[in-house]
Amino acid sequence: MKFEVPESEVEWSAIRAQGAGGQNVNKVSSAVHLRFDIRASSLPDAVKERLLALADSRITQEGVLVIKAQTSRSQEMNRAEAMQRLNELVASVATPPRKRRPTKPTYASKLRRLESKVQRGQVKAARGKVSVA
Repeated sequence: MKFEVPESEVEWSAIRAQGAGGQNVNKVSSAVHLRFDIRASSLPDAVKERLLALADSRITQEGVLVIKAQTSRSQEMNRAEAMQRLNELVASVATPPRKRRPTKPTYASKLRRLESKVQRGQVKAARGKVSVA
């Protein structure tokens, strides 16, 4: 399933970009902050839960995802990049993780394990005191 986040659910704010850039960086607010409230969004509940469960520093305690885009010199390109990153993040949690099916070790792997244990025990048994007779 592919979920596209509507732009109406996203809050934008233009800020000045960091780093080198000459006069342009001091005058123009070309970087953007995208704020997306996960709990108030129209995403399915399962997707919201998986998004909130992510160990991502961009998600606040209140459940707001903040993405900062500042690679481009134009605000429109930065907005597009931030929106793309948001959609990629949502797509990464859209499909539920596969359930793990427990499997049993094979007979041969059990035998290999036991054989290695016997071998290790023999090595340790050979470490005893040497008796001179």
